[in-house]
Amino acid sequence: MYDNLISQHVSILKGLQYDSGLFAASDKSVSTGYDKSWLRDNFYECLAFEVLGDWETVEKTYAALLSVFLKHESKIDWAIAHKPHERWQYIHARVHPETFEEFWDEWGNKQNDAVGCILFRIGELERHRQGSILSSESFIRITQKLVHYLGRLEYWHDKDSGIWEEDEEIHSSSVGACVAGLEAVAALPEIEVDPEVIRLGKESLNVLLPRESKKKFVDLALLSLIWPYNVVSDEQRDVILENVEYLLLKRRGVIRYKNDYYYNKNPDGYSEEAEWTFGLAWLAIIYERMGDMKKAKFFVDQLITLDTPKGLPELYYSNTDKPNENTPLGWAESLFIIALYNLQEKLIASKE
Repeated sequence: MYDNLISQHVSILKGLQYDSGLFAASDKSVSTGYDKSWLRDNFYECLAFEVLGDWETVEKTYAALLSVFLKHESKIDWAIAHKPHERWQYIHARVHPETFEEFWDEWGNKQNDAVGCILFRIGELERHRQGSILSSESFIRITQKLVHYLGRLEYWHDKDSGIWEEDEEIHSSSVGACVAGLEAVAALPEIEVDPEVIRLGKESLNVLLPRESKKKFVDLALLSLIWPYNVVSDEQRDVILENVEYLLLKRRGVIRYKNDYYYNKNPDGYSEEAEWTFGLAWLAIIYERMGDMKKAKFFVDQLITLDTPKGLPELYYSNTDKPNENTPLGWAESLFIIALYNLQEKLIASKE
């Protein structure tokens, strides 16, 4: 049904991977800086290979991610001892894909979810494939330090730049990622997590929801709390979906939030927000998991019409068929593959 399409997009996604194991955010030749590697993007880009059972790629990528943290272990040690108060003192969300060096230009480097998401996947992968990720004492040691790092930040009320690397606020999506990450690794016998840091995160999250932050009522990033993190109740899930679909869903994607200025088509940066393709894939994945095949297929069919020979773009300019240069976006490719694969599996099963 979708086999050829899945194979095509796996090849595109694979083409973004460097020999080191890390993935570029987009095509390695783009001029936008998306040839770099983001911790968070690598987390999302790797999810497709998990679904497809390509454990060699998964293990190579996570070995690289843990090696990034080991390269900057002294910085993490300092942060645990002193608590960061400047952006540059935080673990940077972008690194050179081959040398693993941090980029030192001014950036929204306070991104707690980038650490939380990787802890989350380490915990999940270790439980299903014991020893495949934390395969050395050094990997265990640095994972434990990441736990201490989030606790030292007091992530539950630490203002960070969040998933979109912008204004510093307390973000539901960041707090939720850290809660999910800490809960996941707390289940591992070799990692110790103080239950209080999880309790405080859950308490903060339930106060924040259904908002993303003080400034943002609804945000595309809230979908991460439903999948992959699964840290919201069914009632909270339904409210998030209703708000996202009512306020953010467009024809060619989902806008990140109201009045998003990034690639805004309006010269004054207002009301012509860019439409992000992976928002449609995200909704398809969520609805497939909820058992609503009709809505899942609706969003997958939309994505198929938006596909290009190079793959899915990061976004389309508002109310146009013009994508931006970040084509393909690795994150979008991965979620598209997952949406296609999951839907195909369910449709085949329903016919048996």
